[in-house]
Amino acid sequence: MANIKSAIKRARQNKKLRLHNASQRSTFRTHIKKIMSAIENKDYQKATDEFKISQSIIDKVVSHGIIHINKASRIKSRINSKIKQLHTT
Repeated sequence: MANIKSAIKRARQNKKLRLHNASQRSTFRTHIKKIMSAIENKDYQKATDEFKISQSIIDKVVSHGIIHINKASRIKSRINSKIKQLHTT
């Protein structure tokens, strides 16, 4: 445990930030799982609707620094290609 007043405050802030980041990361992962389950069920309409909603959530997570922008781009690209494959079949 920290002894200096500023270190104690920083530890308290870090705990609060960690909980907030965990909540944001959980929401992000939940939306990805919803899209993937719609793709597995071959439900094109639900997958596209979920993808439209989750794009803003993914961008918000990136802006808060929870995931890297390249990872977000990679995830969005892969999901989009899976949805396109679903539409063509």
